[in-house]
Amino acid sequence: MKKIVLPLLAILLIFGVVISGCIGGTTQTTTTQKEVVKEVTIYTGGTRGVYYPLGTRYAELLRNAGINAKAVTSGASVSNAKAIGEGNAQAAIMQNDVAYYAYHGLYMFEGNAIKNLRGVAALYPETIQFVVRADSDIKSLQDLAGKKVAIGAPGSGTAVAAEQILKAAGVWDKIQKVNQDFSQATQALKLGQIDAAVIVAGAPTPAVVEIAVTTPVRIIPIPDDILKKLKEEGYIFYVRQVLPKDTYKGMTEDTPTLAVKAILVVSADLPEDLVYKMTKVLFDNVEELRAVHQKARFISLKTALDGMSVPLHPGAYKYYEEKGIQVPDEIKPPSG
Repeated sequence: MKKIVLPLLAILLIFGVVISGCIGGTTQTTTTQKEVVKEVTIYTGGTRGVYYPLGTRYAELLRNAGINAKAVTSGASVSNAKAIGEGNAQAAIMQNDVAYYAYHGLYMFEGNAIKNLRGVAALYPETIQFVVRADSDIKSLQDLAGKKVAIGAPGSGTAVAAEQILKAAGVWDKIQKVNQDFSQATQALKLGQIDAAVIVAGAPTPAVVEIAVTTPVRIIPIPDDILKKLKEEGYIFYVRQVLPKDTYKGMTEDTPTLAVKAILVVSADLPEDLVYKMTKVLFDNVEELRAVHQKARFISLKTALDGMSVPLHPGAYKYYEEKGIQVPDEIKPPSG
């Protein structure tokens, strides 16, 4: 009997060592996978904008949830997309139109598509504002024909939006184009050096509020037929927005315009469970973000996919599925 027991014990001991090694190997692999992402670096924008305070607070909330994260200042949307493509950032806030161009290799990203961009959530609208002085005779987009219009800095998302909208209105080739960023443009408008300024930013935009104190302004309305044309041309990132009449001094009525959306994006290389947790932290702490900047009042599960212009990360997709949110086919995570 002893002769039978001893070999059995030996076999069991050997089997135990093998199993232990396998378990140890599995644990080691999991640890290694987690160690690939030692820190989530979130690219934001300039310190005077909206991206930076929101991104900084979000990074704090992630750290509170056990995710090693930091927010850094950056050149905003275009720079942020490139940073994810180059692996310098694992997450970023950017305009949804710029994200679309980056993913598809269009405009400023021609020949350099950034295919590892993945969506997490739409945050808040960045209003497209065609700003004129309140005493201007310009009442419609068509009235811009023959006028001097600041269309944004060269290669910027603002310049691209101005081109798309004014082409849809049939006046792109009829305006005198001036390349200026919105700080330069608002001052030029105040001094009468230009007739209109195109600004894409959260409204009310401080630079516009500042000049409106002494130089009242209006926003040119963008009608439904222009939005319909843009959608038909494949520009899925535009959404409708109406600016209240008290947005700027000089406005006398609520004005329909368009907006792109500020969105939170991540690298496709991040693990699913990590991005799931990042998504959960975002929506579990909306009040905390709202305390940092008023624009965070727009962050909501109801509008989380409005204007989303790149495929979702599987981790974010899992979160929305659990919440019972219908995800459009065109932004579901790529298979494979």
